[in-house]
Amino acid sequence: MAEHTPRLLDALDAFEDGIYIVNDDYTVEYMNKFMKVLFGDKIGEKCHEVLIGSDKPCDWCKYEEIFEKNETHHSEVYIESIDKTFLLSELPVVNQDGTRSKLSIYRDISDRVLREANLKSSKESYQRLFTHVGCGVFVSSKKGRFLDVNPALLKMLGYQDKEEFLSLDLARDVYLKPEDRRKYTEIIEKKGRVVDYEVKWRRRDGHVLHILLTSNVRYDPKGVILGYEGIVVDQTRRKESENQIKEAHDFLDKIISCSPNAIMAMDMRGVIKLWNQGAEDIFGLDADEVVEKMSIQQIFSSKVAKNVMGMIRDEKFGGKGKLNSYLLNFKKENGDLVEGNLSASILYDEKGDELASVAIFADLKEQYQAERELSEARQHLLQSEKLAAMGRLTSQIAHELNNPLFGIMNTLELMKTEISPQNKRRKLLDMSLSEIGRLADMLKKMLSFSKPDQDERLEIDINVIIDELILLYEKRLRENSIKMELDLVENPGVVLASRDQLRQVFINMFSNAMYAMPDGGSLEISTKVVAEKLFIIIKDTGTGIKPEHMKKIFDSFFTTKNESVQGVGLGLSVCYGFIKDHGGDIIVESEEGQWTKFTITLPIARK
Repeated sequence: MAEHTPRLLDALDAFEDGIYIVNDDYTVEYMNKFMKVLFGDKIGEKCHEVLIGSDKPCDWCKYEEIFEKNETHHSEVYIESIDKTFLLSELPVVNQDGTRSKLSIYRDISDRVLREANLKSSKESYQRLFTHVGCGVFVSSKKGRFLDVNPALLKMLGYQDKEEFLSLDLARDVYLKPEDRRKYTEIIEKKGRVVDYEVKWRRRDGHVLHILLTSNVRYDPKGVILGYEGIVVDQTRRKESENQIKEAHDFLDKIISCSPNAIMAMDMRGVIKLWNQGAEDIFGLDADEVVEKMSIQQIFSSKVAKNVMGMIRDEKFGGKGKLNSYLLNFKKENGDLVEGNLSASILYDEKGDELASVAIFADLKEQYQAERELSEARQHLLQSEKLAAMGRLTSQIAHELNNPLFGIMNTLELMKTEISPQNKRRKLLDMSLSEIGRLADMLKKMLSFSKPDQDERLEIDINVIIDELILLYEKRLRENSIKMELDLVENPGVVLASRDQLRQVFINMFSNAMYAMPDGGSLEISTKVVAEKLFIIIKDTGTGIKPEHMKKIFDSFFTTKNESVQGVGLGLSVCYGFIKDHGGDIIVESEEGQWTKFTITLPIARK
């Protein structure tokens, strides 16, 4: 290694730049203190091994230019191993013994490079933001012209040609009303900025846009206003959504207001917050008298209100926070009786805490009246069933009497041929034949009476018939502690049948089931379709049928009931006749003391 003066080397150690000297075979002859801190004391090793850990010279090395052409070179290099960028100066050095070496000076410019990169990145980011941001960005002059706009603003206002857009007069061509531009400039120049300023602009096609402006004033170095810059947000869709929400709210409000049922909402103290027109009509109290002025405990008794809240919180009455049904009868101040059904639920917040309660009261006075009328009709129907059975019995008797009656008539006619008309016995024969003819005519009328015309057959959806009757029986079932379970097949098809006769069949079945469960129980009603046949299954958990009675239950006048009105024994007989007449059948199964099941089959009408 060539000798260098100690004073010079001490001076190089004081430099804040990295300095090292290599000879013509890339061997490091000298490293100053700065370089040793960065790379360690590697004197005697190859410079490229020290700097980049490679057995080949660095890409930026100017070996030939330094040693052969005696040139000085400057460059900017990045050394990955220490993550730093340097301004590199490489220059030839002639040693005292005449040999040549290369002096390399590494000035750390990493911070400057980083700042420049950040500045460049910021400019690029700003340009990308300006170009790609979803909202409109603008710079405008004080006189009312756009100086620069981003693509989003062009698209928002329906323009493609930027030059055309920059030539627009803002007050005349962009603002829906020119005075809106004047108001905007007055506000922004007074305050220096505006935030979420609402105004209406006009698209190129004439459509109105609802705009939110957030902008500030641009000043020159002397404080003179040059113009304005800011962002534009199109809130047209939000406005349309708000209008739709308002319309939906108004529509819902109308539904609540127009509902014939009483709809009420209360806070958890019971103070009434909502009282619709239906509530006014049913309870006879105006909303102005009730809302925020009365509690639900004042409408119903405190006992009823407490009982209802307890049931709402008990899951067995409809699930957590729900009450599906609660029969409620009370008298209004004028003495009128109100009969109805109350359903209610609790509203919860996001944490599950109770917020309020809402209740719907349905006035069922008319329905209950219809049920009472139906009960009366059932009594008439029972009487009609008895008369129908009497008619069939009369028909059987008439048929049985016809044969011997015609035999007597034929015998008398033969006897007439053997007696002369002048004989007194002939007159007696004529009188007998006349009376027998009158008797035959009476039997004929009896047969005609016992076979009235059948009801008109229509296409019937059996689910509709069952649903109608269940609606009428629901209250009676609840009052008798009978739980009803329905399992009706969807779209069962139609049967060609008499509606009134089918109703009579099911009324009889339901009534028998209720009679068989005096202490309550379960009534299961289900339908299914198999091989073009409709099966209607009615099963109760009542007293069942004794084995010795199973073969007699469809016989006329057979009954196990004791009541005089219900004990005629014609119901199942009539039902069986109706179903058979419709091409169907009734099968009964029972276990005494446990259950009874009736399975009715009817043919499905072909399309």
